[in-house]
Amino acid sequence: MASLKLEEVTKIYRRRRQPPVRAVDTLSMEIADGEIVALLGPSGCGKTSSLRMIAGFESVTEGAILIGERPVHRLPPAQRGVAMAFEAYALYPPLRVADNIGFSLLRERHPRQEIERQVRAIAEMLEIEDILERYPPNISAGQQQRVSLARALVRRAAVHLLDEPMSQLEPQLRAVLRTRIKEFLIERSLTTVFVTHDQNEAVALADRVAVMEQGVLQQFGTPAELKNRPANLFVASFIGEPAMNLFPARLFRAEGRIGLAVENEAGQEAFRLELPPLAPEAQSLERELREGRALHLGLRPHRIVVGAREGEMPRLKGRLISNQWLGDQSHLGVLVDDCLLFVVTDRSLDLPLESEVTLGLPPACLHLFDSESGKALAHGLQPAGGGV
Repeated sequence: MASLKLEEVTKIYRRRRQPPVRAVDTLSMEIADGEIVALLGPSGCGKTSSLRMIAGFESVTEGAILIGERPVHRLPPAQRGVAMAFEAYALYPPLRVADNIGFSLLRERHPRQEIERQVRAIAEMLEIEDILERYPPNISAGQQQRVSLARALVRRAAVHLLDEPMSQLEPQLRAVLRTRIKEFLIERSLTTVFVTHDQNEAVALADRVAVMEQGVLQQFGTPAELKNRPANLFVASFIGEPAMNLFPARLFRAEGRIGLAVENEAGQEAFRLELPPLAPEAQSLERELREGRALHLGLRPHRIVVGAREGEMPRLKGRLISNQWLGDQSHLGVLVDDCLLFVVTDRSLDLPLESEVTLGLPPACLHLFDSESGKALAHGLQPAGGGV
C-alpha cells in the first residue's frame, strides 16, 4: 500500500489527419495511503484514460505520477506495483476461474495451500465460489466481471485500480457487494482508485470523489461536500438524484433587502424570491453581488420543505404536476410560474395532481452561482470559498 499523486497529468491523443484530442487536462490529485477514491463523470470525461495512465497502459503526455515517493509514469505496468480489474475483464480463457484469480499469487510463488485458501475466501465474498472449476468462456458476463475483480483484489499491490467494477451486476447483488468490498478495502488499508458512472456506487464505496468533465477535474471532495457545496454549475447539475434545481436569475434590491428575479426557459421573469437577512459572516457576499448581475439560483430538492408556514422561511406557491412514491421517498414536480421544481421528501404525500403546494426554502437549500464562469458564490447563503 502507498499514497498516489498525480501532478498536472495531461493526455493528448493524436491521430493521423485528425485534430488532437485532449482527453485529460492538467489533472492534479493527492490520494492518501489506504484512501478509496472514485473517478466519476459522464462518458468521455477522461476518467478511464486517467486510470489507464496510472496503470501504465496509456502514456502520459505531460505531468508526473508518483506512487509513494517514486515516479512511475515512465515505467512499464509490471514495474509500477499496481493491480487492475479491467472493464473488459481480460481473463485467461485456457485457465480455470480459480487459476485466473490466483495467477499473481502463483507467480509470486506462494504455497499452493495458501493460494487455494485466499482464492476460496475472495470467491466466497464475491459469490463465485461455485464456478471456480469452470472456464471464462463458459460463465456469464457478470461472473467474468467478478472473477476479474477477485483477481485484482487478491493481489498484493501498492495501488488497486478498478474500472467499472460492478457495471454488469444486477442491482440487488451490486448493493450487497458494495458493502463487502468496502469492508475488504478498509480492513487491508488498500489504496484504491475506481472508475464509475454510477453516483450511488461512488458514494457507497469512496472516501472522496473526483468529478470530471471534458478531461478537467471539476471538484475533488467527500460525497457530502459535492452535494452540499458544489464548486460550480456542472457539479451542481450532475450530483444528486434528482440533481439540483437550477434557474437563471438576476439580483435586485428593494427597501434595503436583496432578492432574486428568477427567469423561466424563455428568459422571462417568472417569480421573485426575497432572500432572508444574511448572517454577519456572510455580509461580504452581499457587498460582492451587484444589482442586475447574472446568476443561477440552485435549490437542492431534498432540502425544500413541503407545506412551510408563513414567516418560517421564504416560500413559493406552485401547482403539483407529478407525485411519485418510490417506497422510501416521494418525488414531486411542482410548477411555479412556468419554472418546474423537483422536490424530494421522505414521506408519502396524499396530494392530488393540480393541487396548490406551498414550498419552504430554508437557507440550507439555497445556492448561488455566477452564470458566466459557473463558479459557486454561496451555499446556504454562506460564501462558497475554496475551489476544486
